Amino acid sequence: MKLLLFIALILISPLNHAEDIQYVSDQLVITLRTGQGSTYQIIRTLPSGTKLDVLEMTDTGYARVRTENGDEGWIRSQYLSPEPIARLKLQAAEKNLGKLKTENTRLQEETKKLRKQRHELKSKNKDLLARVKTAESQLSRLGEVAAKPILLDKENRKLQQQNISLEKKLQMMAQENQILKDRSQREWFIAGAIVLLGGIFLGLLLPKIRWKKRNTWK
Repeated sequence: MKLLLFIALILISPLNHAEDIQYVSDQLVITLRTGQGSTYQIIRTLPSGTKLDVLEMTDTGYARVRTENGDEGWIRSQYLSPEPIARLKLQAAEKNLGKLKTENTRLQEETKKLRKQRHELKSKNKDLLARVKTAESQLSRLGEVAAKPILLDKENRKLQQQNISLEKKLQMMAQENQILKDRSQREWFIAGAIVLLGGIFLGLLLPKIRWKKRNTWK
């Protein structure tokens, strides 16, 4: 019998503990009165989270406050808190979270734009590098073309100097040839004169030799 009662108590115990758990709501409404006490006239009701300026604190547990609308009165000081209530904190946190989400979305969009611009800049940079290489190649070719007239001018001057030198040599050779011609003509003239004189001498000498021979034979 005791065993059955013990088992029944064990089975009933979870049912006793399975109560509905709830939390105290922070939705509190207090009264703003004309004096320090519940007997004074109510000026207005103040929901939790209302921002107040504390004008005076007393030892009786009341504080004189002023609302944002300019209403002044007395409330129990136990309902005052230097920090906003959890609901306002949550609202501020949700608002900040919304701002952060918006800022995050904006930053993501800017990041996409920056990536796109970076890609475009890389493409433009490649195009510019290709253009620079082409321009450098063209400039090098232009330099070569521009250098050709200078080289041609130098070569032309060199050839002109060589031509002048050759002309001088030709003139010297022509002068030497003329001198040789003149000398040859003189030599031929002298040789002819010698032959002529020799002929004349022989012409004069031979009759005498013959006449002597004739006299000798006699």
